[in-house]
Amino acid sequence: MPDMAPTFNVIGIAVADMARALAFYRRLGLSVPAEADNEPHVEVTLPGGLRLCWDTVDTIRSFDPEWTPATGGPRMSLAFACAGPAEVDQVYAQLVDAGYAGHLKPWDAFWGQRYAVVHDPDGNAVDLYAPLA
Repeated sequence: MPDMAPTFNVIGIAVADMARALAFYRRLGLSVPAEADNEPHVEVTLPGGLRLCWDTVDTIRSFDPEWTPATGGPRMSLAFACAGPAEVDQVYAQLVDAGYAGHLKPWDAFWGQRYAVVHDPDGNAVDLYAPLA
């Protein structure tokens, strides 16, 4: 029997409020149609074929009634590459000014990147980064 391996192709995010979650990710440049705001499941295909999906808590509980959100700090994050260090600062400021929770203000990381972390409406860490000059 040949060796088989599954293919990683989806990242799923549980959301309390679909419209609020999608508004956040639209600010990061993802193209999600406005009519998706009222859907229980939404997905977009990213460059390279990876899909990013959002499901409402009600949708998840429809097939997993015992599901509860994680507590404590996030163990995973999504990371968005910015065009340069100034864009890290700009995107972070725009998100915080729009009412999203800034977690770590932009800084020059020892590994050679301008880095910042903001939380999406459901508390997921979203990293912003760019190589330092």
